[in-house]
Amino acid sequence: MTPTRWITAEQLGPAFDDGGPIVLVENTAVFRRRPTHRQKAHLYLTALRHRARELDERGTFVPASSYRAALQDAGLTGAALEAIDPPSWAARRLVRELGASILPSRGFVTSETDFANWASGRKPSQLVMDRFYREVRERTGILMEGGQPVGGQFSFDADNRQPPPKGAATLGLPAPWQPVEDDIDAEVRAELDRLEAEGVRFLGRDGPRRFAATRAEALAALDDFVETRLGDFGPYEDAMMLGDDTMAHARLSVPMNLGLLHPLEVVERVVDEYAAGRAPLNSVEGLVRQLIGWRDWVWHLYWHLGPDYTRRSNALDAHVPLPTHWWQLDGSATDARCLSHTLDAVGGSGYAHHIPRLMVLGNAALQRGYDPAELTEWFQGAFVDGTPWVMPANVVSMSQWADGGVVATKPYAAGGAYIQRMSDFCGSCRFDPKKRLGPDACPFTAGYWAFLDRVEPSIRGNHRMAQPLAGLRRLADREQVVQQERARGPL
Repeated sequence: MTPTRWITAEQLGPAFDDGGPIVLVENTAVFRRRPTHRQKAHLYLTALRHRARELDERGTFVPASSYRAALQDAGLTGAALEAIDPPSWAARRLVRELGASILPSRGFVTSETDFANWASGRKPSQLVMDRFYREVRERTGILMEGGQPVGGQFSFDADNRQPPPKGAATLGLPAPWQPVEDDIDAEVRAELDRLEAEGVRFLGRDGPRRFAATRAEALAALDDFVETRLGDFGPYEDAMMLGDDTMAHARLSVPMNLGLLHPLEVVERVVDEYAAGRAPLNSVEGLVRQLIGWRDWVWHLYWHLGPDYTRRSNALDAHVPLPTHWWQLDGSATDARCLSHTLDAVGGSGYAHHIPRLMVLGNAALQRGYDPAELTEWFQGAFVDGTPWVMPANVVSMSQWADGGVVATKPYAAGGAYIQRMSDFCGSCRFDPKKRLGPDACPFTAGYWAFLDRVEPSIRGNHRMAQPLAGLRRLADREQVVQQERARGPL
């Protein structure tokens, strides 16, 4: 008997299809249990339904309120069921409990065995991304020449920190690729309307689908990025603009997380552009580092750190509940222009590139002491590319330093000066990024010092924080700033 393969919504591309029978389960009950952005729900449902249509008679599409019940009712247990190891702890437990035949995970550059071998014998502090990235480059030969990195260095990150162009409203690039909706999108929108009428509360707002949900759309989005944005990706990788939420970013995390694109095909495409003289090395290396470095590393850390990593990690004793307006994605509830704009942007699209995520949203949460487990749940639900494996290391470790330095070497806290340098947000804000005290004191600038004051006992042994803590001790108005930010409360 040929087993039927259950593929999840993160396994919809050709890399997960070996030609046999496939079952897809659409479980809308998850939207009742987990806060999910309306546009993320639309994206996942339309991607599943499009894949079912493509598979035709080889695929079985099952609407259900339980993955377990759907598979059991279809007789898909034991030898009748096959699965490529799913991308979450919960799904992996399920397929094992059902007795399925398990194939190794796919969709990444390195295998879980590769990472286990690399991590073996290393201390937690030695599992840093830069070391992993260098090892992957050396082993695969990507952007390597004669055993040395092309261009003489592994990272060109120092070249990729230009602020936005002065006086410009946008980066001046064409609008990013966007799909044309079809009858399946219309059916999904009607289904989500029905769920809302029944009381399901989604995050954010409905809107036109902005991201690829099929293999053909994913390839079109890749073509568009390479042709219109790759050249500017590197220099403006860390910049933010009020009038341009996409900048030169690829927005390919969505089709990759749906399994519609393999990261290696994206890497090979941009490396070919460099080899042909059509793309600068700093842009190409920057994207390669994100895909074969950061993305693979975060995937492996999800399994390496264990299923209780998010719950057990709170090194800075952060327990402030996430403000209601964050869950409502309502930027009007805060006067900080950068935060207000980013919350509204996420509410309208389910998207922001990595710098607003880290240095606006994550920075605000870190400074105010928001609970890291709740914040992780928020990021996973509010972003269209938020998956269970993506967010723990990104939020708990990198953004909130809640694991005490297992992954990141220091807290990513920054004052208003960083936001002013890397964006055009501050010019239309009522707060002054240069001020830490008074009615127009920037909540990020003042919040930075109040944060250091609060966590000093926990971080004084971190050598990378020695200079900021020395600056804190020199502040003549330290107590006033701390009291001011206490009174200001959540952002």
